[in-house]
Amino acid sequence: MGLVSRTLERVKPSPTMAITSKARQMKAEGFDVIGLGAGEPDFDTPDNIKQAAIEAIQRGETKYTAVDGIPELKKAISEKFARENGLAYAPNEITVGAGGKHVLYNALLATLDPGDEVVIPSPYWVSYPDIVLLSGAEPVIVETTLKDGFKLTPEALEGAITPKTKWFIFNSPSNPTGAAYTRDEIKALTDVLLRHERVWLLSDDIYEHLVYDGFEFTTPAAVEPKLKERTLTLNGVSKAYSMTGWRIGYAGGPAPLIKAIGTLQSQSTSNPSSISQWAAVEALNGTQDFLKDWVQSFRERRDLVVSMLNQATGLSCPTPAGAFYVYPSCEGCLGKKTPKGTAIDSDGDFAAALLEEEGVAVVPGAAFGLSPFFRVSYATGMDALQDACRRIQRFCASLS
Repeated sequence: MGLVSRTLERVKPSPTMAITSKARQMKAEGFDVIGLGAGEPDFDTPDNIKQAAIEAIQRGETKYTAVDGIPELKKAISEKFARENGLAYAPNEITVGAGGKHVLYNALLATLDPGDEVVIPSPYWVSYPDIVLLSGAEPVIVETTLKDGFKLTPEALEGAITPKTKWFIFNSPSNPTGAAYTRDEIKALTDVLLRHERVWLLSDDIYEHLVYDGFEFTTPAAVEPKLKERTLTLNGVSKAYSMTGWRIGYAGGPAPLIKAIGTLQSQSTSNPSSISQWAAVEALNGTQDFLKDWVQSFRERRDLVVSMLNQATGLSCPTPAGAFYVYPSCEGCLGKKTPKGTAIDSDGDFAAALLEEEGVAVVPGAAFGLSPFFRVSYATGMDALQDACRRIQRFCASLS
């Protein structure tokens, strides 16, 4: 009998983590590597948030807390939902976990049974399908197209729903494409869900504040209030506040679902870090002034990367409305070879050869369920981005 469970055999390690790890290893070995794989801002956590954590330590806020969040943080989250999203959630309708991924994991593990299905548009964040598989349920992947801006159409959603469908996972702005849905586009999808009363909606809003060119973010439960009682609105402090390592995610949803999540969490991790929770209180309640400058920096980086990648032979890079990723097509590079004779027959081959020959780490589109593309994170400095894009241009030009 093998050591590893049959359940774990259904999943694979995170490809984005694997790419980031390999890039770090190569750097440690002395290679000149630019990592464009990690999904985290390069800005430091704002000082007021760090100071709140220091003060929490000094006050002795270092004990166990309520399993799913301190009252002060739940209050801050409730006020954030009301202020920014027009959503009303009571404390018993809010859960706090050790990152958005933890909350997502809890929600799916607490609600899915073998035989259930979860509709996931591709390209998707790499963890969605694997967490569904861990629960014993089945991910139903629905491909979007570049022509549709990598956005799911209502017709495609309708066609994917079966009597076994339990959840629809929605992510806007999207990882990996940066695609963001307008209010009208969300309304078209929620109209479909209104016709299927047993299907729940999980809206991953983690990139909510990172939108550009006047785009107005909105969330499905605000667009269609009739769906609020079967919607989990997921968010966190990782991306907007550059707090990836602090590990605080949260969600608002119906009290019975939140209670089920709390039951699971009580027998797994218990509470998230007490110190991180107090830091998150300050993140949500404190000044938001820095966000304007960060968003401006991200937009300038996006414009640079899109421009330079579109000048590379064989690449085509759309301009995303949000997040800090671009998702260019490398279809024009397939069927070619590198000067060393390496065949480029897939986006995986493209990413591997690019890392090997030019020291640029990107994530192949296969990891996100849609090829032949690759993801570039532009959450790094302009000098590094310019250097990386020049290397990508050189690599593409060298293919024959």
